[in-house]
Amino acid sequence: MARRRTLHPEEQALWQTVARTARALRPVRETLRETVPTDPAGTVIASQGTLPPESIPLFALGEKARTSTAYRTPQSNSPAQPPLQMDAKAFGKMTRGKLAPEARIDLHGMTLAEAHPELISFILNAHAAGLRLVLVITGKGKPKPDHGPIPQRMGVLRHQVPQWLRMAPLGPAVLQVAEAHLRHGGAGAFYVYLRRR
Repeated sequence: MARRRTLHPEEQALWQTVARTARALRPVRETLRETVPTDPAGTVIASQGTLPPESIPLFALGEKARTSTAYRTPQSNSPAQPPLQMDAKAFGKMTRGKLAPEARIDLHGMTLAEAHPELISFILNAHAAGLRLVLVITGKGKPKPDHGPIPQRMGVLRHQVPQWLRMAPLGPAVLQVAEAHLRHGGAGAFYVYLRRR
């Protein structure tokens, strides 16, 4: 990035001359005030019975941006990151690989039809046995030749297992699902934290 330098007096004078001759294509502030009713702060006022449309408040070039809660994007809970259900301290230990899984299942090489009943029986048996943390190894998937018009997803089990863990009959037994730490398989495995019986 280029460093900014101060202008010499003759450059400053030249800039001021150019800035004075510059004209706006149209006066934006006046045009907006005529078409949309605003309050003294520049925010849009709703007409009777209607909600105000979301708009950007008026500003002058060069002024600092005003922080407004109205324009912050909401934090969406993506399917990959469900909301935290378990104790935050235990979750931190789990994701750092400090908690050792009490049981594990390896679904490598299985089809969806083979893996689903295996996963159901494993999770329900672990829950019945009173286990809290289990490891489900799905693998990362490997690229396949893609000859069709519809792209194929790599790692079908990796994408399907978290959905199975949220649905019945496993959903009531599962408290939290998180990607495993590197020492336990990384992106190719999931920690499944089970509820107490």
